[in-house]
Amino acid sequence: MLACLGRAFVALLSAAVVATIGFGWYTLRTATDNVVRDDVIAAPKTETPDASSPRDLPRTDQTILLVGLDSRTDAQGNPLPRDVLDALNAGEATGVQNTDTMMVVHIPADPAKKVFAVSLPRDSYVDIAGGFGTHKLNSAYARGKNAEAARLRGDGLDEATVDRESTTAGRKNLIETIQDLTGLTIDHYAEINLLGFSEITQAVGGVPVCLNEPVHDSYSGANFPAGEQVLQGVDALRFVRQRHGLENGDLDRVRRQQAFLAGLAHQLFSSGTLTSPSRISSLVQALTKSVVLDKNWDVLSFAEQVATLTGDEIQFSTIPTGRINLPTPADGSAVEVDPDQVRAYVQGLLNGPPPSTQLPPVPDATGKSTVDQSVRVQKLAQEQPEQQTITAAGVPCVN
Repeated sequence: MLACLGRAFVALLSAAVVATIGFGWYTLRTATDNVVRDDVIAAPKTETPDASSPRDLPRTDQTILLVGLDSRTDAQGNPLPRDVLDALNAGEATGVQNTDTMMVVHIPADPAKKVFAVSLPRDSYVDIAGGFGTHKLNSAYARGKNAEAARLRGDGLDEATVDRESTTAGRKNLIETIQDLTGLTIDHYAEINLLGFSEITQAVGGVPVCLNEPVHDSYSGANFPAGEQVLQGVDALRFVRQRHGLENGDLDRVRRQQAFLAGLAHQLFSSGTLTSPSRISSLVQALTKSVVLDKNWDVLSFAEQVATLTGDEIQFSTIPTGRINLPTPADGSAVEVDPDQVRAYVQGLLNGPPPSTQLPPVPDATGKSTVDQSVRVQKLAQEQPEQQTITAAGVPCVN
């Protein structure tokens, strides 16, 4: 989301109206100054860019962890009003902050390569960092936070300090868990809560989505017809949160989230959002209320790096999984995950598909052997053959 935002603001530099340019940069500066920060990732080493490269941007690989938090507070920790929670269909607070959405976005140093975004299903059964054992991935944040909170209370610290420092510990534990699982080094962290997600969709004028079949789900409140439609606010949140009534449960919800982010990117790339001061201002307000970034993320420099990014250069996928109803000793039904397969899959995305995913040469009309250049990374086991690759170039239909 933030990559797309950065791309949007930088795109204003090419606008003809000087006032719009100035407003765009002013509002982006406001967002970077006012957004909540947390010291969850060490500052990067300063490196001299390769001056011999014929490409100017981007100059360094960047890997970002995007987290959607099932939180009943805003980014500053203030409780959301009851009427807001009711509108969001959020239910009652349980006191446990689980991460509903986790996605790793990798932006290559070479702009000729595609950006990839890999989803990690929340119910993935994995080793949790910090010595907590094997549990669902979405508990890594809460387990790290709760353990640190207990330690800080034992030291006699006040509740405000306990909440602040334990939250940082929870984020760090989630980052470490995902690094161990994927083999990637996370460079930046972006977290958004329920309210923020809803408000961002309103700020951009809605997000185009497409459903293969109509849905009616009392748990999430999702009630949508089949086909293309534009969702915003509460309806957008219901669209990405539904998992009951979906054949593949959490995995289908992951594809919903991917399709939604692709639609959001498509909306920013192709609509009047980039040149509308009012929409930009609303977007900044939503971000500053509901987004948390790592302390060392220079968003303005990052914006320059992704200035030329287009929708068809962002591809979405999901880590390899096994059974979607894996029995566990204490966590109910989970999604089976093999860490070795996950790391191999991620390496394949970084380096290109392994030879086994390439089709053999096929003679063309002239009799010469050719290779189908449309071959990409091997489809995951849980994906159906007819499912399209999700990119931000259009509006993909999902279950």
